[in-house]
Amino acid sequence: MSESTEPFEHWCEVCGKTEQLTSEEAFGKGWDFPPRMGQWGVISQRTCGTCPMTATVWWAVAMDGYDAKQLSPAQQEVAARIMTERPDGEGQTE
Repeated sequence: MSESTEPFEHWCEVCGKTEQLTSEEAFGKGWDFPPRMGQWGVISQRTCGTCPMTATVWWAVAMDGYDAKQLSPAQQEVAARIMTERPDGEGQTE
């Protein structure tokens, strides 16, 4: 898969931090964000380089066994955002 060299918004679901970075810059700073980590539109962690993945929706679903009804309202918003994101940047911000 070819990665874009254009910066786009990376957002942390744990602390709320956002940065405009290329995929390579984000990966170098420790971000867990598609396309280098995870896939677009699939529940996986969206974290900056300092936040733990144990506080993510992915952790709640995959490790703690939560279903959609058990997620908090904030976690449900994150899940909805992830499910509607697009690699071209559409759905990245509201």
